[in-house]
Amino acid sequence: MTTLTLSRALNEGLRKALENDPKVLIMGEDVGKLGGVFRVTDGLQKDFGEDRVVDTPLAESGIVGTAIGLALRGYRPVCEIQFDGFVYPAFDQIVSQLAKMRYRSLGTVTLPVVVRIPCGGGIGAVEHHSESPEALFAHIPGLRVVACGDPADAYTMIQQSISCDDPVIFFEPKRRYWDKSDVDVAAGVAGALPLERARQLIPGTDVTVLGYGPMVKTCAEVAIAARADGRSVEVIDLRSLAPLDTETIFESVRRTGRCVVVHEAAVTGGLGAEVAARVTEECFYQLEAPVLRVGGYSIPYPPSKLEEHYLPDLDRVLDAVDRTFAY
Repeated sequence: MTTLTLSRALNEGLRKALENDPKVLIMGEDVGKLGGVFRVTDGLQKDFGEDRVVDTPLAESGIVGTAIGLALRGYRPVCEIQFDGFVYPAFDQIVSQLAKMRYRSLGTVTLPVVVRIPCGGGIGAVEHHSESPEALFAHIPGLRVVACGDPADAYTMIQQSISCDDPVIFFEPKRRYWDKSDVDVAAGVAGALPLERARQLIPGTDVTVLGYGPMVKTCAEVAIAARADGRSVEVIDLRSLAPLDTETIFESVRRTGRCVVVHEAAVTGGLGAEVAARVTEECFYQLEAPVLRVGGYSIPYPPSKLEEHYLPDLDRVLDAVDRTFAY
């Protein structure tokens, strides 16, 4: 085992993918010489050359459009979108082309493109640097959408995404980039949980708390704090947002009878609404309380001095857990 930060785990996963397949390319703004704004690609251009780790112009549509062309010729491009709020110029390429090519070609053409997006707030950034647009992509058929929550998952999930023949939107929780944990680098992806599966992080019996990406750590802290009140909280890291691992979700909720869904994105129209609808449809007779959602407020992301009031925290999630026992 090696102790790595989440950003370093991603770096090691990208390095392994570059070593294992000469068709893997990395492209994006400042990914080469600078090593990326968060240093996720640090050292990769030096070791693999400018033909495989490519510094691009500041043009997200051009980055993804070029990646689509490369994928059509047999390459496996990994695009870095520098910040979440910068992905929108590429939205047309992703939705109109990347998501539809396999279906349009009756399965004969694949586009194995990974679009890496640092997501969420909590780093004191300026406007357009703290977005959570995952629901926009999870709504689009033809895209896989995943979010890593810790270094171990970051290391394996980026490699699994690159080897996947479907296009993958890969969300990285930027405020967790410096969190550390043990990663089995030697094992690679051998024995890793499949990309589309959720993970039971903490077992429990009284209430299921579902989270992903930057909220995984917060949900784990909630489970620990709830023990003081004698409540057993089961924490599920969704990991895959499209497709959802409903089997794992339903199995947990049927046991606990209560469910809270947590995400940084605004609650209105967020992924929590989809999860709540599916849980209600499939687990209605086992539910002891309505499915509750905890997320951001329905406002544009606030200035950094106010973001601690916007982001879901331990107290807000604990309050939702408490409310599920009031019914």
